[in-house]
Amino acid sequence: MVKKGKQRSVGDERRNLYAEVTDRIIAELEAGRLPWVQPWGNGNSELELPKNAATRRAYAGINILVLWGAVIEGGYPSQLWLTFRQALTLGGSVRKGERGTTVFYADRFIPKEATERALETGEEPGAVAFLKRFTVFNVAQIDGLPEDAATSSAPLPEREIIFEAEALIAATEADFRIGGDRAFYAPSADFIQVPPQPAFFEQINYYRTAFHELGHWTGHSSRLNRDLAGTRGSDLYAREELVAELSSAFLCASLRIVPIVRHADYLGSWLQVLREDNRAIFRAASQASKAADFILNFRGNRPGICTAQAPSQPAWVAGGAS
Repeated sequence: MVKKGKQRSVGDERRNLYAEVTDRIIAELEAGRLPWVQPWGNGNSELELPKNAATRRAYAGINILVLWGAVIEGGYPSQLWLTFRQALTLGGSVRKGERGTTVFYADRFIPKEATERALETGEEPGAVAFLKRFTVFNVAQIDGLPEDAATSSAPLPEREIIFEAEALIAATEADFRIGGDRAFYAPSADFIQVPPQPAFFEQINYYRTAFHELGHWTGHSSRLNRDLAGTRGSDLYAREELVAELSSAFLCASLRIVPIVRHADYLGSWLQVLREDNRAIFRAASQASKAADFILNFRGNRPGICTAQAPSQPAWVAGGAS
């Protein structure tokens, strides 16, 4: 009876784990986001499996989704993980205040008494299931690790340059910085930062991201003067993100750049804004057209394509987001 109780608790724990991870993924999908997709990574040409930095063994099963989710949530540039003890063994130390991620190891074993009983009765010994928890930390949360333990072995590939896009970015004379593992625009300091192009899973998406951040850049008080004070999760933040995403789509279309990750894939994040205000998409498309034209005017020929197309954009956006 005790053994059966243990088996039930293991089963319950597994079901709770599956429900927790599944609910998290469903919530992301309902929000219009793919929780396993991010256009840049740690230098590999495709999404890498999470690995133990000490053994280089890849994690498997549900742990893959758990650790992928933790990488995206934490903004870590690496898919490498260590336990607290492994970090110490390698000469590193987990930074104070860092929170670990729980992974699971499931297996079955045959107790010694079951083996002895089977020898007496001639029956097959019964195996008992167990589920063991481990707490792991991303190498980005650990200081003092040797370089070979903290980095992936894959080198960065050569850049896949689109010269017209590079020329347009340069022509804006924006403070455009390349590095790190996050893409953002900092209004207070008026600069843009994006990860290196070879770090993107599909390098063409570097330009989609660069133009997205340039879209935010046009909203500075010295340019088109949009309200950039919204905090993440706010209505104002969502509206500005929609403007930046649409301006990026308009610029990519102008330069005939076709990103692998389509802009429509991201519009689910703004469904709440669009449902609450049926004029929001019209305002966003208008502001995005002005932002795209503002950027395009830095190059020699000035087609002004976006302003003329603005009235048709809401129908295109609505169709892509369905």
